[in-house]
Amino acid sequence: MTDTAYRAPDLVASDIDSYLDQHAHKSLLRFITCGSVDDGKSTLIGRLLYDSKMIFEDQLAALEADSKRVGTQGQDIDFALLVDGLAAEREQGITIDVAYRFFSTDRRKFIVADTPGHEQYTRNMVTGASTADLAVILVDARKGILTQTRRHSYLAHLVGIRKLVLAVNKMDLIGYDRTRYDAIVAEYRAFAGSIGIDDFVPIPISGFKGDNIASRSENTPWYSGPTLMEHLETVPLDVTADQARPFRMPVQWVARPDLDFRGFSGLIAAGRIAPGDPVRILPSGRTTTVARIVTAGGDLPHAVAGQSAMLTLADEVDCSRGDVIVRADAPAEVADQFEATILWMADEEMLPGRGYWLKLATQTVSAQIQAPKYQVNVNTMAHLPARTLGLNAIGVANLSTDRPIVFEPYAAADGAISRDLGGFILVDKITNATVAAGLIHFALRRAANVHWQAIDVTREAHAAQKNQRARLLWFTGLSGAGKSTIANLVEKRLLALGHHSFLLDGDNVRHGLNRDLGFTDADRVENIRRVGEVARLMTDAGLIVLTAFISPFRAERDMVRAMLPPGEFMEVHIDTPLDVAERRDVKGLYAKARAGELANFTGIDSPYEEPLNPEIRVNTIDMTPEQAAEAIVDRLLGMPA
Repeated sequence: MTDTAYRAPDLVASDIDSYLDQHAHKSLLRFITCGSVDDGKSTLIGRLLYDSKMIFEDQLAALEADSKRVGTQGQDIDFALLVDGLAAEREQGITIDVAYRFFSTDRRKFIVADTPGHEQYTRNMVTGASTADLAVILVDARKGILTQTRRHSYLAHLVGIRKLVLAVNKMDLIGYDRTRYDAIVAEYRAFAGSIGIDDFVPIPISGFKGDNIASRSENTPWYSGPTLMEHLETVPLDVTADQARPFRMPVQWVARPDLDFRGFSGLIAAGRIAPGDPVRILPSGRTTTVARIVTAGGDLPHAVAGQSAMLTLADEVDCSRGDVIVRADAPAEVADQFEATILWMADEEMLPGRGYWLKLATQTVSAQIQAPKYQVNVNTMAHLPARTLGLNAIGVANLSTDRPIVFEPYAAADGAISRDLGGFILVDKITNATVAAGLIHFALRRAANVHWQAIDVTREAHAAQKNQRARLLWFTGLSGAGKSTIANLVEKRLLALGHHSFLLDGDNVRHGLNRDLGFTDADRVENIRRVGEVARLMTDAGLIVLTAFISPFRAERDMVRAMLPPGEFMEVHIDTPLDVAERRDVKGLYAKARAGELANFTGIDSPYEEPLNPEIRVNTIDMTPEQAAEAIVDRLLGMPA
């Protein structure tokens, strides 16, 4: 295409260095387009790329050919195809994954994220919003405010986006009706106020026709506001806001090339730093001063938020990856229990009590989530009761970590957003998949007020009094495998030999301690967590504890193992094939499960994850229960104390 509108600026040909320097110093705006399905997000971005002259001739030729082949606009250009690149997106005419595009104008550079409108891809929308400065909320003028309009507006505000544009799209399809436009804006204003959105800029547009995108439309003489491009080019960006906050730098890497140098590298999340400034290392709390700010091109006199830096410190203090270097007189908070908003992103529902990896800045710790306090209905903003969270659900819950972490509230009282130290992700320990994003509200008061009480009689003293080493024998296997029978025989033999023991049986515990729990995956996790805590207390008393539970998930068995000192947890797998366990079923549970009368039954419609490396494996086909019990006791008593 040879249209003069697509010729490069004259400065490119006359002075390329000046052009590149001018381009390098333009401000950068990151924004997202979001809203409901078919509101025109991809088309709008395609139009912005086209009008900003960011399409090369070969791209334009391919776009014209693709528009005729798979487009949705007849013989006209389908601008959405510039963004929807996946085959599945083109086949269905929808956006599935987040698509990032770069473009620029004479005044500013832009990175735009086209986010999906379908509810099932809400997690992708959150990914795009997590780094954005501005959100363009699109509304189809024919349909008005929909569920996803509310959901995406709420999520954008939740993750800290404070600059919003309400783009009422497809005005051409309603004859540029001002009354309809005003009604949509009024409805959105009422909703926005209910979720804390104080201000937004409404613009009537047509992404397909180009009305009020890059130039003012003659079809809306009643509209006197800016075009979308004008607003994007001129919306204020407070690039120094993070620099005005107290200094924060999560340590990503410790450089030690020789014995005489040790530098601490990371991206400065907030504030500014200079040699001689006093700093504090968290979570240890040790203080020192900055000696140098080192770069390959020489030392810097100062560094600010947004820069990557390597600091050397005046003193030999302990500092490693995961620590956070902060201003000495304005430190961040340190705690191990929090309230947080959780945005669940996995197909499998959240399991309260299960351990997940929590990653915040450069810190990685093990975390457990409690049952949600409530789930948020994004239509009404009502707080609904919930025992867990499913895909795309948003809720508030308490969580705890296995050690203190450095953090700041995601949204501070003064309006500041701390994405680096306030936002986190949760990762499944087995699959390594990201299952949730979280925003910390505050540390629980009890995290600072509840401490371990020192006691004089130790767990070692309790065990020595009983002339034994405390152990936890964790019997696991399918229902009907023989766990309770064998565990009972083991305890009888230990009693006869003069040992102090106690048996926690799965059925018996559900009559009291766990009588409030059912058999969903979430309840099974909580069942094992409670039993693990009780068993740990009993081993503190010096007892040999036996537990007989199906405990179908490896993650929870590993969680209990981690509660005890090394060597005290012994996993005993009562290994019985499913068909054999089913034939032994004296309670008739398998028959009920097969008939659909008993849901979430392990081995039928709920999985059993066999131990990978149990300390003891018992094959109940080759051994009688008595032989199995004798072998277990011999192994237990033959182990070194």
